[in-house]
Amino acid sequence: MTAAVADTPENRRRAWSNLWVLTTAQAVIGAQMSMVFITAGLAGAMIAPNPCFATLPVSMTMLGSAVSARLLSGFMARHGRRLGFTLACMVAALGAGVAFAGLQKGSFVLFTLGCTLIGAYMSAQGFFRFAAADVAPETLQPRMISLVQAGGLVSALIGPQLASITAEASAVPFATTFAAIIGLNLLGPVIFSMLRIPVPERRGANAPGAGGRSTAELLRTPEIAVAIICAMVSYALMNLVMTSTPLAIVGCGFGTSEAANVTAAHIIAMFAPAFFTGSLITRFGAERVVATGLVILAAAGAVALSGVSLDKFYLALILLGLGWNFGFIGATAMVTAAHRPEERGRVQGINDTIVFGGVFLASLSSGALMGCSGGTAEQGWSAVNMAMVPFLILAGGALIWLTLRPREIA
Repeated sequence: MTAAVADTPENRRRAWSNLWVLTTAQAVIGAQMSMVFITAGLAGAMIAPNPCFATLPVSMTMLGSAVSARLLSGFMARHGRRLGFTLACMVAALGAGVAFAGLQKGSFVLFTLGCTLIGAYMSAQGFFRFAAADVAPETLQPRMISLVQAGGLVSALIGPQLASITAEASAVPFATTFAAIIGLNLLGPVIFSMLRIPVPERRGANAPGAGGRSTAELLRTPEIAVAIICAMVSYALMNLVMTSTPLAIVGCGFGTSEAANVTAAHIIAMFAPAFFTGSLITRFGAERVVATGLVILAAAGAVALSGVSLDKFYLALILLGLGWNFGFIGATAMVTAAHRPEERGRVQGINDTIVFGGVFLASLSSGALMGCSGGTAEQGWSAVNMAMVPFLILAGGALIWLTLRPREIA
């Protein structure tokens, strides 16, 4: 279990203050993620030596996040959240600078390297939900985890606007976009200076419980293993389908404006429920909320497979966003409740390494499924959504097993 925080007025004030800081960071600095997702593929198509590699910079952003998750988690376990988040912003600023130089020089390798480094911020943003719960009383933790995601709703509105304004603002398309991303990351030290989360207390090697359980033991813990599986499946399937959506919509005869509108509806559905997901977890339990999310993800796939009319694209993507919200936030609450205080950094690092590793593979697979499924956009879209089935069975089966297994007596 996580460390017990006394439910006092002072601790509640500190928890809400930290939530404001993290939500602001999610809203402002987090705008860079949609900017990367919107422009990196288009920029890659301009300078890639082969059109098949156009979306590789986006996938490498995911890989950068997966690789840095364990490193960043360990760093924060030793030096605290504030310094860790600030460091991630500086790495991402460097990455945006490298990507900017890659665009100026027409170097696809340099541009892709820069996008990989930007993944460090994506990894840090993934830890905001855990940080929001660090100093919150147990009764507030599900709400803190949920509400910090609400900042993504603002970033989803800011990011596309910034991308649109900056895309053609210089002689080199998209270069100004990555210059703006440098500026967003440089706001990190200012915002995170207001974060009030104590640096974790260091324990001697011989102190009781100093190291906690080994990585193998943690992964064999049913509550942790099932939570990680559900988080990874929820996030990876959302990314798998979302990445293919613009290609499918345009390929089925609709315009790019329709694709943008469907994507916007999806993003709103991802983050708007965060205002009440925490309350649902408190009332019904994290496992039931995760189960609901998996059912909604399955419904999204079913709607997508039923046809390619515009209204079905809208409904499928709205359900996809809602299912991600319930599945991912619920699984995060499960992880938060399943480890000991001294294991926090390692568990969170393991969790996000696996989750974003799955997202990276989903990002790579999405384009392959769209392009290698018979040649038409409709067939590719069907292949993408059919690919959800085995993973939903995996997560659903794991959750049912966890629910039915005898509970250990404390």
